[in-house]
Amino acid sequence: MVRMSAEERRESVIRAAMSEFARGGYYGTSTEAIAKRVGVSQPYLFRLFPSKKAIFLAVAERCLQDMRRVFESASEGLHGEEALASMAAAYTRLISEQPERLQMQLQVYVTVAAAEAEGDHEFGEMVRNGWMELWDAVHLPLGGDIEETANFMAYGMLINTLAGMGFPPEHRVWSGFHTKPHRTGAQGRPPVQETA
Repeated sequence: MVRMSAEERRESVIRAAMSEFARGGYYGTSTEAIAKRVGVSQPYLFRLFPSKKAIFLAVAERCLQDMRRVFESASEGLHGEEALASMAAAYTRLISEQPERLQMQLQVYVTVAAAEAEGDHEFGEMVRNGWMELWDAVHLPLGGDIEETANFMAYGMLINTLAGMGFPPEHRVWSGFHTKPHRTGAQGRPPVQETA
């Protein structure tokens, strides 16, 4: 049997912790559950990460980085409407095929809010920095247009909320969504809905 390096073990902890945190959240997930999923002891887990908070921060950072890479890959060489459509399709695939990515994302936002309410700003600072990198990954292919970026991100957050609440794809709540993403109209008006 091949022994894993500490870096490979850290990576396996991040993957396992993402599954556990996505399901149970920060406060509902024990380090024991993470260690068990990885197949290591808790003392070994704490040699890799100094605390549960450090594990969660590493997972939250990975979650945001992975989303950023999805947008960057989808928009590579594209601009404007083409970039918008490609990024929207890539994100839809991501949360459809890997629902724990959406669950983790939602857990990150809840944990930041809870930590901020308790006066702990470390979670929020890291997540806000990661979210701004995500914003920039969308903003540049959309021509640096603030309204376009805000519109895209707002749709994404609404999709997160509806999907997180478990509305099935055929539910009427989705009927207001465009079948193809569109840029905002003149003077920031919502675009005219167009069907495929």
